[in-house]
Amino acid sequence: MLDDDNIRRFSNIGFRTRARSFPGFDRPDTISQVLAPRQAVRVDLDAGDLLSLDGLAAHDRVQLLAYDGRGDAALSHLGLDAATAPDRAQFDGAALAGWIAGNGGDAASLPPAASIIGTGEIIVLRASAPATVWVLRPVIAQDLVMHGVGGAITVAHQPARTRSLVLPPLLGDVRDEFTVLRGTARAYELRKGDYVQIIDVHGQQCSDFMAFRGDGLMRGEELMIDSTATRSMVRRSYPGPGLLDKFFDRDMRPLLNVVQDTCGRHDTFGLACTARGYEERGFPGHLNCSDNMSHALQPFGVERRGAWPAINFFWNTWIDAQSHHIMTEESYSRPGDYVTMCAMDDLVCVSTACPDDLDPINGWNPTDIHVRIYRPDTPIRRAVAYREKEDAPMLISEESAFHERLAPLTQHFAPARDLWVPVSYPSVGTIGEYWACRNAVTVQDMSGLRKYDIVGPDAERLLQRALTRDVAKLSVWRGTYTLMCDDSGTVIDDGTLFRIGPDLFRWCCGSEESGRVLTELAQREGLQVRINAMRNALPNLALQGPKSRDLLRKITFTQPTVPSLDHLKWFGVTVARLHDREGRPFMLSRSGYTGELGYELFCAKSDAVALWDAIMEAGEEFGLTPMGSAALNIIRIEAGLAAGDAEFAPGVDAFEAGLGFAVDLNKADFTGKAALQRNAADPRRVLKGLIFDCDDVPAHGAPVLSGERQVGVITSATRSPTYECSIAMARIAVEHAANGTELEVGMMNGRMKRLGATVTDIPFVDPQRKKARA
Repeated sequence: MLDDDNIRRFSNIGFRTRARSFPGFDRPDTISQVLAPRQAVRVDLDAGDLLSLDGLAAHDRVQLLAYDGRGDAALSHLGLDAATAPDRAQFDGAALAGWIAGNGGDAASLPPAASIIGTGEIIVLRASAPATVWVLRPVIAQDLVMHGVGGAITVAHQPARTRSLVLPPLLGDVRDEFTVLRGTARAYELRKGDYVQIIDVHGQQCSDFMAFRGDGLMRGEELMIDSTATRSMVRRSYPGPGLLDKFFDRDMRPLLNVVQDTCGRHDTFGLACTARGYEERGFPGHLNCSDNMSHALQPFGVERRGAWPAINFFWNTWIDAQSHHIMTEESYSRPGDYVTMCAMDDLVCVSTACPDDLDPINGWNPTDIHVRIYRPDTPIRRAVAYREKEDAPMLISEESAFHERLAPLTQHFAPARDLWVPVSYPSVGTIGEYWACRNAVTVQDMSGLRKYDIVGPDAERLLQRALTRDVAKLSVWRGTYTLMCDDSGTVIDDGTLFRIGPDLFRWCCGSEESGRVLTELAQREGLQVRINAMRNALPNLALQGPKSRDLLRKITFTQPTVPSLDHLKWFGVTVARLHDREGRPFMLSRSGYTGELGYELFCAKSDAVALWDAIMEAGEEFGLTPMGSAALNIIRIEAGLAAGDAEFAPGVDAFEAGLGFAVDLNKADFTGKAALQRNAADPRRVLKGLIFDCDDVPAHGAPVLSGERQVGVITSATRSPTYECSIAMARIAVEHAANGTELEVGMMNGRMKRLGATVTDIPFVDPQRKKARA
C-alpha cells in the first residue's frame, strides 16, 4: 500500500508523456529511464529525492525493492509496505542479482517487494532517507509472447537539490575524479587497466586529450597518441567501441581502447588551439589549450610545445566530400555525454576544457569537463549511446539476450539501434554464411527490430489510417508487409504487421518513429487504443533458408487452437512452444528479410538462450550456420528488399522507393494517399536494378549517368556471389529505366572512373518469390 504523505498523483488521461514534463520533473538534472516489460532498473536516491513512475496504464503492475546502505530492506524510506517476494520467472533479474552479489549480498534470496497497480496516473514517491531502489516490471513470458502487455514505463529521478554538475551515473569503483575548469588543463596518471571517463558536463564543450607511455617518459622519450597512425590502423577518423577501438602511438602500438562513447563525434585532424591562432585573429593573450597542456605536463618532464597535437573529444569536425576542407560546427555532445577508455599500459594523460569562445565549437560558451578514473577490476561493458529522438533520454547500447551464445563465436559486433549484433562469424566468413542461407539454413539475431503491440477496440481503425495496406482484410494469425507514410507519401517506416487477436496487432518495424506517429494519430482522433512499446523485451531470431522448415519440425509444438507449423503460409503467424506443451513459448512467423523460405521467432529474454540452444542442436544435421549482418545485406540486395536511409529516405515516396506493391490505393483514406495517387499517375523516378560488367562496388549515393548527364543515384550495391559480379539498386529517371538500357555509374568524384551497367528488374534472384512462398 502507499503512504499518502510520501506520494503524489498527477492526472494523465490518454497517452503517456515523459515524466519530466510534469511539475517537479522539468529540471535539467532529472534522470529518466525506460522500464520495458520484464525489465528491472536501478535508481539511487538521497533523502528528499523524488521517484516518478509514468505510463502505468490501468491494471499494469510494477514491484519495488529498496535497500539502505547496509544492504537491508528499506521500503519504509519510500513510505511503502512490503507485500510478496518477486517471482524471478517473471522478470529478467541478471542486473539485480549482479548488484546484490557485488555488494556482498545473497543474490538467490530477494526480500518482499512493494506492489503498485496502475490507475492511469503518474505515481511520485519521495525518499525520506538514502536508498537504492530497483523497479521491476513482472510479466509472465507466455503473456509477453501472446498478449498485448503494457507498454514502456518512464522511471524518473529528480534530486532534492539542484546539482551544479549533472554527471552520469558511476560506472564502477572510482579511484579518483576531478573537474577541469573551463579554460584550464590537468595532467594525471593512469595505471595499466585503469578506465578514464571524460565527461562533458554542460554539453557542447570540447576537451583536448593526449596520452604518453609512462616508461617512455622515464627514458626521456615522448611516445604519445599519433592520430595518423590511429586513423590508418582503424580505417576511420577515430576509434569507437567495437572491433576497431584503439588509439595507437607512432610505432603502431596501442595505448588505450575506447570502451564507451555516447557522443560519437570527435576530432583527430587538428591541433589543440594555440596562442598564435588567437593572435592572428586579433586576440593576443587569449587562453589556449596548447599552453595549458604544456603547463600541466611540465611536472612529468614533457617538453613544452607551442602547438600540441591532440584528440579533441566532442569537437564536431568532418571533411567535405567536394572541397576536402575540414569543416566544423557546434558539438553534438549533450550534458553528461562522455568517452570512456581503458589504459593498455601505464600512461600520463592530459585533459583540457577548451577556452575557445570565438567559434561554434564550444557552443559559443566554454564550460567545464569532469574526469573520473576507475580501478582496473571495474567491469565496464562496451557501449555507444542511442536516442530514439533528439530530446529522448539517452540509452546505452546493451548486449542482446543471445549474447552469451554469440560472444564465443565472433568478436565482430556492431550496434543495431541500442543492441550489439554480429556482423560476421570468422569460422565461416560472410560468403560462407551467404551460401548457407541459399543452400541450407542460417540463424541470425534480429533483436534490434522495434516491436509495438497495438491493443484496443479502435486498434484496427488506427492502423487502417496509418498504414498503406488494407488492415481490415487481415485475419487473425496472418501478417502483411506494409508501410507508414507521411502526408507527402514519403515512407516513414516499413515493417510487418501481425494480427494475433481481433483487437490485438503486433507491428515489427525499423524505427521508433512508428510508435510516435501511431500515438499522435490516436491522440488526435480520440481513439480507444493503447500503443505498447516492447523495446528489448521480445528478442527475436531469423531462421532462414530452404531447410528452415525441416529444422523447426524437430523443436516446434503448437496447440490445435492455433495454426501449426505446416499450416503457416507466407506471412502466417502462430504461437508455439519448444518441443512440447510445457516448453518455453515463442511467437513464430513465416517471414524474413532474405527472399528465401524462412521464419522469425520471438521470445521472452529469459527464454532466449534456451531457444538458441534448441535451434543449434536441432540444426546440426541440416548444416545450420549463424549469419551476421554483412551476409544479410548481400542477400537482401539480391532479393530487392528495401532498407531505410537507402531505398527509402526523406523526400522519396513509396513508389520511387520501389514499394508501390505495398500500397493499396483502393482502400479508404490513409495518411499520404492523396500524394501517392498523384505521384503514381505521373512518376518521375523508379527503383530498378543494375548489373555491372565488373566487380567494383559503387558507393551509396554514387551518380548514375547517361553520357554526361546524371539520371539516377545508387541506393544499395554489393558484389553478388550468385551473379559473380557487382549489382545495385538505383533510383533512375523513367526515361532511362527500360530493361536493357546501358548506363554508367560514376566513381572518383563521379567523373574520372565509370562502371558500365545494364538496367534490369528487381529482385535479381527469384523474381516471383517462389522460394519464400514454397
